[in-house]
Amino acid sequence: MGITSTKKAALLLFFDIAATYAAYWLAALLTDVSAEVFVNNEIFFMIGILAIFNVALLAVFQLYNNLWEYASVDEVFQILFSIVLSTFVGAVFLWVIDVRLPIRLFFVASLILIFLIGGTRLIFRIIPRKRRTFGFSVHDITRPRTLIVGAGETGSLTIGRMLSKDPFMPGIPIVATDDDPTKHKQYIHGVRVEGTSEDIIRLVEERNIEQIVVAIPSATLEERKRIYGICTKTECRLRTLPNIRELTLDEIGDVTLRDVDVADLLGREEIILNTRSVSGYIAGQTILVTGGGGSIGSELCRQLCRIAPKRIVIFDIYENDAYMLKHELLADYDDIDIVIEVGSVCDEVRVDSIFERYKPGVVFHAAAHKHVSLMERCPREAVQNNVFGTLNAVHAADKHGVARFIFVSTDKAVNPTSVMGATKRMGEMVVQHYASTSKTVFAAVRFGNVLGSNGSVIPIFQRQIAAGGPITVTHPDVERYFMTISEATRLVIQAGGMAAGGEIFILDMGDPVKIVDLAKGLIQLSGFTPGDEIKIEFVGLRKGEKMYEELLMNEESTLPTDNSSIMISTGQEISYGEVADKLEDLRGVLRRSDEEAITVLEQAVPTYTHTANEE
Repeated sequence: MGITSTKKAALLLFFDIAATYAAYWLAALLTDVSAEVFVNNEIFFMIGILAIFNVALLAVFQLYNNLWEYASVDEVFQILFSIVLSTFVGAVFLWVIDVRLPIRLFFVASLILIFLIGGTRLIFRIIPRKRRTFGFSVHDITRPRTLIVGAGETGSLTIGRMLSKDPFMPGIPIVATDDDPTKHKQYIHGVRVEGTSEDIIRLVEERNIEQIVVAIPSATLEERKRIYGICTKTECRLRTLPNIRELTLDEIGDVTLRDVDVADLLGREEIILNTRSVSGYIAGQTILVTGGGGSIGSELCRQLCRIAPKRIVIFDIYENDAYMLKHELLADYDDIDIVIEVGSVCDEVRVDSIFERYKPGVVFHAAAHKHVSLMERCPREAVQNNVFGTLNAVHAADKHGVARFIFVSTDKAVNPTSVMGATKRMGEMVVQHYASTSKTVFAAVRFGNVLGSNGSVIPIFQRQIAAGGPITVTHPDVERYFMTISEATRLVIQAGGMAAGGEIFILDMGDPVKIVDLAKGLIQLSGFTPGDEIKIEFVGLRKGEKMYEELLMNEESTLPTDNSSIMISTGQEISYGEVADKLEDLRGVLRRSDEEAITVLEQAVPTYTHTANEE
């Protein structure tokens, strides 16, 4: 069992008093001062006074409550200064009460004291490290033996926090690796750097490693993917740190480990929100987020809070997620007014009342039905929510003088083969329709699949893995574009700052990813072997699904913006009268059959081709 801080302080105090007596006795021998004077009870008492001065000065410099396991040069200077000062004060005190001892005695005694007291603290620094290295500490049984990948600043931060037994950085740092050969056989806080990333598997086996922490935020995308690939061949828990570049100096001390996820394996360079470029239209404003409790809407709220709006109104039909989100945001941003309003965008009166009450300056319209297969079964519901729900929000924004309205669209709106995609394309037309006549700046932002969203395949795959498999994939060649929720919402916010009216912004989704590769990566992260321990089965494309997604329609091209990750579509403009006629036709089928709704939707969205694929 380890020594508590109180017991450790008492032990040091006792030793320092004994060290004072020993130092003056040894100094007397070394300086030819008769040792007989120390037999005299009066002199023995005087040395006791010197010991009191000594421990008092050490206490003033807080040298009894330091974590000596992690002492640095600063503590060494504190010991030197406190001993020199206490020796001087003690000598003056004895001189005042007419006790004369040679100056050389005080000088030599102070040197011996520095050695004894400093050496004691050094022991407290060395012993825990030796225990950690050889696995002797009983306290460390529940902390996983950890290999650190990366011997730079982030690796040093990780090891130091682990050594201090930080609960947010759990692990016993056993060994480190780095691909820089000049760092090999060097030590970081007593942890040896042994080999490169190619040695990870060997070191895991030799050192009984249970956890690998990848601490290389400066590594390139390809380097990280390669290292993650090596790590997933072990049975260790694989963890990493958030992007240090996003953090302030105050936040670095609060960095926590997180599990490596499938997004890390896919490898996308994380996009950082340029708060300066968007603060002009967000800071100090009332922001309304429709569908604010959903996966996209809630992350929009989190990112918006970083830009210090006056108020965020979370409008959602499902109250539970909105309620939890409010309390999450208030825990970090208690200076922002977070409001929940429950209701549906399909309720025109309710939507209008929200705009009337809060007078939002900016609206992010994320409310939508997004599940492709479900909307194939419920096409009228998709039309009601995705088309007329959008129309209600757009009309209210125009009526109440909202400055900016950003419509969250999808790549499935491009040459749609699904009801969901067609209704989102119709939503884009509604936004463009109002942009041509309204003082409100209307724009749409189109992007692909979002990892971890409510409609993502990831939760489904995770449940299938937990059940022992198999994982079901529609087709071995099916591909999708992916980005993280945080990345997508940051770009949506930045695109909103660029809008002048009527644009469809397209986010750079990188390269498409095969769903089967996504499944394999998730199986590996879960500690299983794809195709062996967890099977992958192909079940065929479902109704409304494409083999490959697109970001541009045939007649569209793109123009660049100041942000390389955001482009502007240059598609055909939609006339005011044409959109009004389409909306009138669609409104008429809401009370008819689903088949009629699909027929009219095909007429309203010429690029929509209804598919008849069976599930």
